[in-house]
Amino acid sequence: MTATPTTHTATPRHYRARLLVPAAIAALAFTATTAAADTSPATAAERTATAHDRRGAEHKPKAMLDAWLRLWNGDFAQAPGIISPGFRVHAALLDGGDGSSIRGVDGLVAWIGQTRAAFRDLRFTIEVPPLVDGRYASVRWTATGTYTGGFPGAKAQPGTVVTFTGTDTLRMRDGEFAEYWVNTDTLSLLTQLQAL
Repeated sequence: MTATPTTHTATPRHYRARLLVPAAIAALAFTATTAAADTSPATAAERTATAHDRRGAEHKPKAMLDAWLRLWNGDFAQAPGIISPGFRVHAALLDGGDGSSIRGVDGLVAWIGQTRAAFRDLRFTIEVPPLVDGRYASVRWTATGTYTGGFPGAKAQPGTVVTFTGTDTLRMRDGEFAEYWVNTDTLSLLTQLQAL
C-alpha cells in the first residue's frame, strides 16, 4: 500500500505532523529502506581483542539497547552516550523523505520529541529479545500512547489510545549507534487514527 501525500500550506501543525514520523519507531514509517553494508575494515583493536574483551563486548550491545529503549521512552539524556555524531536514519516517510535529514544526536532527539508530542505518554516495550550479530542489533517493540491530535486526515479524537509494533535494526560502531533502520506497522497505526 502506498500513500499519496497531499500538499498543504506549511503550518506548525502540518510541520509537526510531517516530523512525527519516527521511523524509530516511528510511528509513521511505511517500510525500512536498505543501505549498503558498512565495509570499512575492522580496527586493529577489533582484530586483536582478547577473549576477555569479547566477553565484555557481549554485554555492551545489551546496555546500548537498554539505553536506546530509555531514549525512545523520553530519557533524552541517553542520546549523547549511545549515538554517534554521524548517526543516520533510513526510513520511508509519508512525505516521501528517506530519513536522511535526521542526523546525529540533535536530529534524533528532535525527531523522537516530535513523535512523543503526537502521542502523549508514549511507551515502548520490548516484544522479542534483541538479536545481535557482530555490528548489528535488531529488536522488536510495541508502542502504546495517547493520541494528542494534529495528524492530517485523522478522524480519531484526541485522547484515543493507540498501540502499534515495529522493528529497529541498528549498526554499532565504536560503542555507539551509527545507523538506524526502522519498520513500523503503519497500517495498524493509521487504522487506529482513522486516517484511512
